[in-house]
Amino acid sequence: MRDFLFIRHAETDMAGRFCGHSDPELNERGRQRLAGLVDMLSAYEIREVFTSDLRRAHQTADAIGQHFGAEPRVRSGLREIQFGLWEGLSWSEIEMRDPLLARRWVEEYPKSTAPNGEPFQQFVSRVRKEVSLLQEEATKLPIAVVTHAGVIRVALTTWFGMSEQEAWDRTRCYGSVVALDKNLIHRTATEVSSLLTPKIC
Repeated sequence: MRDFLFIRHAETDMAGRFCGHSDPELNERGRQRLAGLVDMLSAYEIREVFTSDLRRAHQTADAIGQHFGAEPRVRSGLREIQFGLWEGLSWSEIEMRDPLLARRWVEEYPKSTAPNGEPFQQFVSRVRKEVSLLQEEATKLPIAVVTHAGVIRVALTTWFGMSEQEAWDRTRCYGSVVALDKNLIHRTATEVSSLLTPKIC
């Protein structure tokens, strides 16, 4: 039994840019790949679907919810971190505009905060609170949580003991799925990695 399925939304035209609270729809490739994502998820008996309120996640969740007969439950707390002045920019554009700040951001990652963006620790607190609420509200397991790469990485590292590198690797692709059971909460990174399902991308 896998109780939690963390799913990164499908692709948008802002791929390769800091998207954050920006709200693009899925692009053509993202929509085309939804069928394959839903088909792969058919291996699970998903009972409830939770989603970020941003369109890219909501559209992904709608396709999953239709397949499983579960109306997605919208949670603004599942939004990606807000990137402030970096919203919509590529990394090369950021490096050109402010190379010193860009270098410091890399050195401090993942605890970095973009200029005028959401403070990282505030983001972590938001995600931890949201995962805690999902544990309480998800009465029909397993559940699908459709959200963003940053949210999933924080959940995996702070709740499930996964290493930063493992969390990054498992959320790198649009439509990534990480299936976990609640007994993994607060385990060590080694224990979690040994019990994970194969990486799905």
